[in-house]
Amino acid sequence: MAKGKVTIQDIANALGISRNTASKALNGAESIPAETRNKVIQKAIELKYKQFAYVDTDSLMAKAPGNIALLTCNLPGVSHFGSLLLNGLESKISSEGYNLSIHMVREYEVDAMVLPKNFEASKVDGIICIEMFHKGYTELVCSLGIPTIFIDSTSEVFYTDLRADLILMENKHSTYKMTSRLIENGHTRLGFVGDYNHCKSFNERWAGFNRALADAKLELDPSVCVVDEDRLFFSEPDWMDKQLNKMGELPTAFVCANDFIAISLMKALKNRNVRIPEDVAVCGFDDSPESRIVDPHLTTSHIPNNQMGYIAADILLARVKDPARPYQITHVKTEPIFRESTGKLKE
Repeated sequence: MAKGKVTIQDIANALGISRNTASKALNGAESIPAETRNKVIQKAIELKYKQFAYVDTDSLMAKAPGNIALLTCNLPGVSHFGSLLLNGLESKISSEGYNLSIHMVREYEVDAMVLPKNFEASKVDGIICIEMFHKGYTELVCSLGIPTIFIDSTSEVFYTDLRADLILMENKHSTYKMTSRLIENGHTRLGFVGDYNHCKSFNERWAGFNRALADAKLELDPSVCVVDEDRLFFSEPDWMDKQLNKMGELPTAFVCANDFIAISLMKALKNRNVRIPEDVAVCGFDDSPESRIVDPHLTTSHIPNNQMGYIAADILLARVKDPARPYQITHVKTEPIFRESTGKLKE
């Protein structure tokens, strides 16, 4: 066939398709499947059709979308933090040409140290782990050799041992700031509520609370702290009431590991006719919608959830492109918000 004389009909005939289909494929019509478009472009290059005579094949071939797997022990859409985070993740990942699949990791799978049945490692380009707080299972995921990022992690993790990227909200300094403001305003007997071994974020909030006490030369009083296992906190409707009953004299302020724990605590305090903040001040963490509805409105720390999703996706996709890059531990800034549950505080 003479050079420069190749027609669309020639390409169509060579592939056994209609001229109309070949034409649409060459013009990038979305109605043409990627596989058909690839075959048409490949044949156009092979036959040296017009502008395809000297082009790079790879630059024109439609690439199949990559696959990112999200592993989680709790559906990320059931909480304010998780739903907004997932929005950011999905938006960024899809814009880069990847599909996102969600795989629930059941308790029995964690106990047996096995991956979900619908998870195929050979078909996954990258992994995102949310609400994965089991040390052994963390090590199992990392051993797959697939680019992975954890959004929060087990409290037992040592950064030097983690063969994955990790992104956390900034926990320690915001909790330190809230606790310090309470101390500066006359609170000298403070309690912490939350399982500081539940996850890395809770652990860092506990560390911020203790650092503020130490800097103010105040002793930690374990008798006014509720640090039982996280699974117990919502195990019974009156569980928090029982914990307060064990205390005797209450502290003048509580710092809680998150908003849901803080709101549960506030309910238990009201059951005892304790006034908030006149008798006891309360702080949470997360800036959940409930923190702005509960009476009184809850002092908390704001997390940029949606942006965290974008940042996590960026870090993971960079790892997919360059698996040898140094592992990254990232803290995203949070901001304390002082509301009515801590009363009027001087600066």
